[in-house]
Amino acid sequence: MSQVVLVCGAAGQLGVELSLTCPNDVTLHACDRRSLDITDASAVAQAIDDSGARAVINAAAYTAVDKAESEQAAAQAINAQGPDNLARACAARGLRLIHVSTDFVFDGKQGRPYRPDDATHPLGVYGQTKLDGERAVLGSGADAVVLRTGWVYSRHGGNFVKTMLRLMAEREHITVVEDQIGTPTWARSLAQTCWSLLTQPQALGTLHWSDAGACSWYDFALAIREEAQALGLLQRAAEVTPIPAVNYPTPAARPSFSVLDKSATREFVGHAGEHWRHQLRAMLADMKDNEESL
Repeated sequence: MSQVVLVCGAAGQLGVELSLTCPNDVTLHACDRRSLDITDASAVAQAIDDSGARAVINAAAYTAVDKAESEQAAAQAINAQGPDNLARACAARGLRLIHVSTDFVFDGKQGRPYRPDDATHPLGVYGQTKLDGERAVLGSGADAVVLRTGWVYSRHGGNFVKTMLRLMAEREHITVVEDQIGTPTWARSLAQTCWSLLTQPQALGTLHWSDAGACSWYDFALAIREEAQALGLLQRAAEVTPIPAVNYPTPAARPSFSVLDKSATREFVGHAGEHWRHQLRAMLADMKDNEESL
C-alpha cells in the first residue's frame, strides 16, 4: 500500500529532487510556498490532514544568507516558526518528520569535521534561525530527524555551480574565496538520503549528510570549469584567481570550515556516499541532458 508523504518547499532545489527520486511505494503530496505557508500553524495542520500524509519532509527554508541579516523576521518565521508548526502537527498525529538544516549552525573554528553533537555557534541570522528551527523540531516530541547539510546545488534554482557557469561564460576573469572549506552536495544525493532515513524509525535526532570529501570554494570553482568544459557546457576557460574571504566582504559572516562528520548517517543509509567531484560531474551531465531547463 502506498504511503503518502507531504513535502514542503517542493519548488526548491531539494524539493524538486525529492520529487524526481520519489520511491515507487510513496504517493507524494508536494507543497511549495504558494500552496502552503508553513508559518501558518492552522494551514499546516489542514494540509497534513487533507493530504492524508503519514510522514513529512521539510525542504522549505529561507536561504538568502546575506539578506537574512536585514530580514531577520522573515528568516525567523520560515526557518524557526515553520519547522515548529510542522513538528507540533506531526507530534500530535504520530507522523515522522525529516527536517533539513545547515552547516551554518557552526562557526567553523573547529579543526575537524563537525559531529552532530558538537557545540553550535552560528555566525549570523541565517544560521541562528536554522538552529532555532532545529531546537523546535527536537523539542516537539515528534518522531523526527534533523538532517544538516551544506553547499547544496542542482540544475534547478540558483546556486554556486550555476553562478560560476554564468560568470565563466560572461567574463575572462573571476575571483573566488580560497579559505572557506566545506563539502559540495548534489541535491539529488541529499534527497535520496532523506527518503532512506524516512523508512528507518531507529534514525532519530540530529544527523549529517553531504557528499564525500572536502574543498574550498576556489577548488570547487576550478572543478566546475574543468568538468563543464569536458562536457561542452563552457566554450572557453575563464581565469579563476583565489582570494581570501577578507577580500570578499559580505553582510553575513560564514564559517571558514564547515565539513560535516557523516559517520552516524552512513550506518543508516548503508553507504559512504559518492565523492563531491563525481557528483558534480553527474549533475553537469544532467544539466546537459536537460538544457531546456537551464
